[in-house]
Amino acid sequence: MQLINLSGSLETSAIKNHSATKPQYRRSSRMQKQMKGLGFFPLCLTAAVLYGASLAHASGGFNIPTGAPPSPLFGAKPFSQKMLLFEEMNSLPLSKCSDCASTLPQPNDTHSSPDSMALDTFLKEPIHPFPTEQANIVMPNPWQSLIETHTGPLKFSATEGRPGGEFYSHQRWNEFPPETYVQTAQAGARTNTGFRDKGQRHGWSNGEFAPGGLYHNTTGRAGSKGTTAGIEPRLHPKMPVQQPNSVWTFDGTFPPKLVVARYGVPMVFRHYNALPIDEKTNNGFGFHLISTHEHNGHNPAESDGFAHAYFYPGQFFDYRWPMILAGHDTINTDKSDPRAGTPDGNGGIMRIRGDYRETMSTHWFHDHMLDFTSQNVYKGNAAMMNYYSALDRGNEGMDDGVNLRLPSGTALDWGNRDYDVNLALADKAWDQNGQLFFNIFQTDGFLGDQMTVNWAYKPYFEVRARRYRFRILNASVARWFQVALVNAAGQPVPFHMVANDGNLMEHAVRFSDAVLPSQGIAERYDIVVDFGQFKPGDKLYFVNVLEHKDGKGPNKQIPLDQVVSGKYKGDPVVGKFLEFRVKAYDGVDLSMNPADFEPGKKQMIPLPGFTAEELANAKHRTFEFGRANGSDDKPWTIKTDGGQGLNMDPRRLSAAPDKGGIEIWHLKNGGNGWSHPIHVHFEEGQILKRGGLPPPEWEKWARKDVYRIGDMPDTLDSVEFAIRVREFVGTYMEHCHNTTHEDTAMLLRWDSQNPGQVIAIPTPMPDWDGVDYVETNETDVPSFKTGDANVK
Repeated sequence: MQLINLSGSLETSAIKNHSATKPQYRRSSRMQKQMKGLGFFPLCLTAAVLYGASLAHASGGFNIPTGAPPSPLFGAKPFSQKMLLFEEMNSLPLSKCSDCASTLPQPNDTHSSPDSMALDTFLKEPIHPFPTEQANIVMPNPWQSLIETHTGPLKFSATEGRPGGEFYSHQRWNEFPPETYVQTAQAGARTNTGFRDKGQRHGWSNGEFAPGGLYHNTTGRAGSKGTTAGIEPRLHPKMPVQQPNSVWTFDGTFPPKLVVARYGVPMVFRHYNALPIDEKTNNGFGFHLISTHEHNGHNPAESDGFAHAYFYPGQFFDYRWPMILAGHDTINTDKSDPRAGTPDGNGGIMRIRGDYRETMSTHWFHDHMLDFTSQNVYKGNAAMMNYYSALDRGNEGMDDGVNLRLPSGTALDWGNRDYDVNLALADKAWDQNGQLFFNIFQTDGFLGDQMTVNWAYKPYFEVRARRYRFRILNASVARWFQVALVNAAGQPVPFHMVANDGNLMEHAVRFSDAVLPSQGIAERYDIVVDFGQFKPGDKLYFVNVLEHKDGKGPNKQIPLDQVVSGKYKGDPVVGKFLEFRVKAYDGVDLSMNPADFEPGKKQMIPLPGFTAEELANAKHRTFEFGRANGSDDKPWTIKTDGGQGLNMDPRRLSAAPDKGGIEIWHLKNGGNGWSHPIHVHFEEGQILKRGGLPPPEWEKWARKDVYRIGDMPDTLDSVEFAIRVREFVGTYMEHCHNTTHEDTAMLLRWDSQNPGQVIAIPTPMPDWDGVDYVETNETDVPSFKTGDANVK
């Protein structure tokens, strides 16, 4: 085997227990010692937890297998706190700072994140060192001396954790040089100081964020007007503050974070790792290594967040997001189509290359650390990202013949969030001290027993009597949702779906029964609700009607009338979880009426589509998700093209589409009672069949990046979709987004390759003192290049 060091030279190295045909993945000895150190858990946990057993929830004896007693509420009542809106991580113009010399502030010890004020002061400075095409492996990790008190002597720990050399250099750097940047640090929970107040695009002075607006007061309590300062990391004012080792978030603070971005304006997302050096400082779960995945950006592989391209405390990783439309190289190359564009900030459109039908809108980003994604995302490594474009401008008043005028507001040229609201839904559990709890021994999928929205336990949200857009993200570990909308009397309130995953649909779909389809983990559903039919003082509710009994998948949909009447006494996360309080609206609602875009009427964004010839000549691949050949600790596997079930090995290449190629992927469920939301990185697909049948209306008009397979009536056990691979090459992933399944170990690597490429790029192997490369295994899945010859 060849080991490729950072200088790019080759040296021979024997890897212990390595087989040329079936490599057994081995971490470094230092990494293995780190992971063994993670066996430190709170003393209050029972023997049932240590053996992965389930404890009954107090609600009628219904069993929610958290592995702990029911989460105490500390006197908190539903709908007694205001929902927090997402806080923007402001993007700034990128320019070099000639006299900047400070580094990420060092913590006092190996058990801490940096001092709160020192961290804020640093994050407010201009970005430095300046982003570079290849990783900055010359400057040292500023924490190295402190790290060595924990690890022992290191050779050299670089300031940037991105793998060095050409393999992970930024592709097409000179074509898409970053123009803006965002910087943040993953850190232990702390009180928000308001340091991002000045970076909010609304400036606390426009629209509903201005004095007198619904959202000028962030918490509904005194002292919260026009600021996030003072917001503590707690799930309800009556609940305990989360400790720094219990919750790790972007900036280390609440509210959850949002990046707003425009097509045609490339950006660098600099992510610092300010987590404790000692891996045991984690309240029993979570790992202090990070790999950030922007789900599902059309981004080069080195910025996609590969599960084995992680970085360490004290380091940063520069993710460069080009913000281009798919088809940039081949479609609309003369920029003649005004629908392919972005707001110019002055009421006009800056035209860009690419296929306007590939325009995306609602994204999120989160940790993708190998084996620890579920723990780290649950612990707080998750945020959202809104893409703005000529079509989805975020200004409902701009009537230029291109802008779709979705509910948003009019105060800003683009990106108004007055009536455009991000919602992150997640079930959580906490221990008897109120600290976030996670059972690391649960391999079916961790379930919480309480519901949160934007990190708040069952909040309320004030709305004007007009149309709203809600971007609903399932940010759970293993729990699926099925969201309904009812009025105070429990009667259904119909609404429209306008986007599925990151993509606005060709047609809006009306849900007359007011119940959305089941929503797997990581799926996003954008809906438009018209509160204009209600009067001030009215209340409405979002309700979850999908029952779980374990983490393998949802059990069944509960009839809406049984849930809202209180007759249902089962799963405690089934029920009302968000209360809307209608307020008077004296403005003019200029937003689009989704009823005008129903099937047979106007189009929003037409599907790119595939010709009959393209589909007839497409390469096919088959992936079956189940437990074949799994082990007790890694039960979940994937069969590729009829081969054996395999666990994740970051060195194994399972599929290698050619850049520019068209393929049809067949996803199959490998067992009864299981459900898997399958995510394919990098490119969206168009569903051709679900369970051998035409897809339902809300998928017929949509492009997807998460594909549900399972036992639910609206899901079925197989899905086929067509996909194009364009613009970039490198290593991506496909996996179950039940992140417990992913971590144990339903995850595979696929590479986008140049036509004619015969050698896969090597695999990064990070450690505290640098990143080496090992050659990639191309023998375990012999069909990685040809696909499944038995399917046509």
